[in-house]
Order: sequence, then structure tokens, then C-alpha cells
Amino acid sequence: MMNQDNIQPANETAPLPREGNGGEVVVLDKVVELLRTVFDPEIPVNIYDLGLIYRIDLNDAGDELSVDMTLTAPNCPAADFIMEDVRQKLETIEGLKRVDVNLVFEPEWDKDMMSEEAKLELGLL
Repeated sequence: MMNQDNIQPANETAPLPREGNGGEVVVLDKVVELLRTVFDPEIPVNIYDLGLIYRIDLNDAGDELSVDMTLTAPNCPAADFIMEDVRQKLETIEGLKRVDVNLVFEPEWDKDMMSEEAKLELGLL
């Protein structure tokens, strides 16, 4: 199974795994590319660089994708909008038959999970 379990916070993100056939790598690269186009309407940084993506998992057949993500706060008013945006964008990836987007709150998100670029954009550096 091609996956990126236990994704490290964006400020420590390692490259996606490069094992398996080239098609799997292309799908996982496309997932990250699309996740970087999803924004919380209140924060001018994408959800991937905010460190909100915890797991990306592509099944062995390469046609089922599962993503675990969190929010900056459990009571985020934009939660439904963000989740639907993620799902819709990931469903555009050619060859996928199923996309599951799971909302998780463990571990709890904090600002240390953001990439350096995100921290700079938000004036935290």
C-alpha cells in the first residue's frame, strides 16, 4: 500500500514516498498539489502548509484515496466548506474511484505544525 502515514507537520514534511510504480507517485504528488489550493476562508494560507493534513493513503490498486485532516479549531465555522472543497478537488484526480476525507482531532493542531512559509505569511516569524 502506498501511503504517507503519520505525516509530519508541514515545517518538517519529508518528500512523498517514491517507492511503487510511477502512477502512484503521480497521484500522491497531485493530491498535495490540490491540497495546496484549499484555504480556510479566514486564513490566507493553504491547509497543507498550515499542517492540517495528517495522513494521505492510496490503496494498492491506486484507485482509492483516504486523507485524514484536522482543523485549526474543533468549532471552526468553515469546517463543512473546507471538507467539501478538499473532497471535490481530490475527486477530480483521474483514475480514483473513491475519495474519503476524514476529520480527526488527534493530535491536536497547533501553530508549530505550520511550514516556515506559512508562519512567515501570517507574521509569526
